[in-house]
Amino acid sequence: MSITPNLQPQAASRLVAEILWRDLDVEATPDAPLGPRTWYGAGGRAELLAAPRSLIALQTLTMRCYEQAIPVRVLGSGANLLVAEDGVDGVVILLDHPVFQQAQWSVASHHSLTRLHAGADLMGLIQESARRGLAGLSQLAGIPATVGGAIVMNAGGTYGDTAQSLHSIQLLTPDGITRTIPKADLECGYRKTVLPPGIVLAGDFALSPGDPDQIRDHIKEVFAYKSRTQPMADRSAGCMFKNPIDPKAGPTTAQRQSAGQLIDLAGLKGTALGSAFVSERHGNFIGLHAGGSTNDVLALAHAVQLRVLDRFGIRLEREVVVWSQRGEVL
Repeated sequence: MSITPNLQPQAASRLVAEILWRDLDVEATPDAPLGPRTWYGAGGRAELLAAPRSLIALQTLTMRCYEQAIPVRVLGSGANLLVAEDGVDGVVILLDHPVFQQAQWSVASHHSLTRLHAGADLMGLIQESARRGLAGLSQLAGIPATVGGAIVMNAGGTYGDTAQSLHSIQLLTPDGITRTIPKADLECGYRKTVLPPGIVLAGDFALSPGDPDQIRDHIKEVFAYKSRTQPMADRSAGCMFKNPIDPKAGPTTAQRQSAGQLIDLAGLKGTALGSAFVSERHGNFIGLHAGGSTNDVLALAHAVQLRVLDRFGIRLEREVVVWSQRGEVL
């Protein structure tokens, strides 16, 4: 998630200075490489990479950035992200301190909520939920994400999505206020959650008591499906495009089509452009050879969009998020 005011990059460069963080409990790295922190392993640098070690430090840093109109982005696992070659302006925040990775589990015999903090690793939590006999996360097995990233993207797949068990979120607003927002007040759509400006701190999940062995079996089923159908060993960011709705279908019959199938039918599997390539195994995955560039991935993705539009009249919308000096590339 990003908090990006109307700001010229030159202004951000003058303002992202030590005065922002030198009196805070923050590990700060100016001019930090971001590419190695993404699954693509490509892209430029952050003007400032900041890892707060307390909620107060995060609140204060966020407020200072807001007051000085400095862009703020939050970096999770980097699994669904491309960073532009010229990097990003402003502050990139990491929620990788243990204070942002906690989990307050409900008791399996009760119907209380489980609070999962934004920086926690989703895959590890899914395994822990099975051990505790709590059902409601197994549909997300095999999705590499932090809890915050999964909420923002409403991460999911064939078996379900994050919103399915989400009850409410804790949001830090740009002016440093913590709000609880129920799911009913959020717009949880296909591969996105429309949120007010701010940073997701945690999600409260309604997990239900279940048999640990059955939950583990479901996790194995979901993961096995992904292993069979997706090129999990490739250097990529998962599905490049959202599954589109056929514009020719009526409003009551509209169903999402497989973007991968459309790309396959367009004869694009195996297509390469520079260091980027369309996977032979799943057309909706664009891989990148080691040492490759973000520009090649974006150029190939654009070429795929044009071919599918020309062949089927369907415009593919990118699912992978792209950061640049100007904000997200559309």
